[in-house]
Amino acid sequence: MKTTKYYIAAIIAFTTWGLFSLVLRPIHEYPSLDILFFRVFSCSILMLLIAVLFKRKKIKETIEIFKALPKAEKRKSVLLNIGGSAFLMGNWFTYIYVMNHVSVKATSLAYLVCPILTTLLAYFILREKLSKTQWISVGLSISGCMLLSYAAIMDMVFSIIIGLTYATYLVSQRANKGFDKFIVLTFHITLAGLVLLPFYPVFGGPVPTEFKFYLCIETIAIMFTIIPLFLNLYALSGINSSTVGMLLNINPMIAFGLAAFFFKENITSLQVTAYGIIFIAVLVFNSHHIFAIKQKMTAISKGS
Repeated sequence: MKTTKYYIAAIIAFTTWGLFSLVLRPIHEYPSLDILFFRVFSCSILMLLIAVLFKRKKIKETIEIFKALPKAEKRKSVLLNIGGSAFLMGNWFTYIYVMNHVSVKATSLAYLVCPILTTLLAYFILREKLSKTQWISVGLSISGCMLLSYAAIMDMVFSIIIGLTYATYLVSQRANKGFDKFIVLTFHITLAGLVLLPFYPVFGGPVPTEFKFYLCIETIAIMFTIIPLFLNLYALSGINSSTVGMLLNINPMIAFGLAAFFFKENITSLQVTAYGIIFIAVLVFNSHHIFAIKQKMTAISKGS
């Protein structure tokens, strides 16, 4: 039960990302790259302001913790944080590229492939243990993804590239311990903003003038970037990256539901079957925690 708050954080983060299309669709006429630029720049400015105004004590503590680390740990910390920013930025870049030049389906498939890659990376790199039940869950996820990629092998290739960048981010940040999560996230996004800044004059379009654009961008920055990313990092501080990765399946499943029932997109029986298999995989992977909560609730009800 001690890990419940970390599960809740991950579930809220991925549920929020699943609803991303609700705020992204109203500005679909703007270039995806412009949305990316303004999203990152806005997040950087907001997080720096919050850090400077309300987190100065945490900034000092973070600097002191870093200074007190042995030389090898300092090097590891620098690599993990610069690497984390690079993986996050790479994920956003590849996502936009594939959406603009390959297919939207490939980007959707990417966040179904990502949990599998996260689980495998965590097993081989972080030596996170998986039970037989969890391995069965991984197998179910793979079968669901294979169904979705049927007759579209290149979509799967691009999906693996997108998924691998975010999976690597999750695994790297599981090892990035000891620092305030908000300060860490501020560093990641600010560094990404600084790297993107020189590219904006070359690849950015005309400066948007519509109020709707900026309203959506600020909503995306706060509700769909800063808050879920922070919750994601918080979840990683308490539960395995493989578990967080598997919970990531909530994102595309909600997006699939919106596409089917809200946006009325054409959905095939094959897709319904594949997403159903992946939903079962998530339940199977986390069955131990679900049963633990159920037993706790039963004990509480009997005690009362």
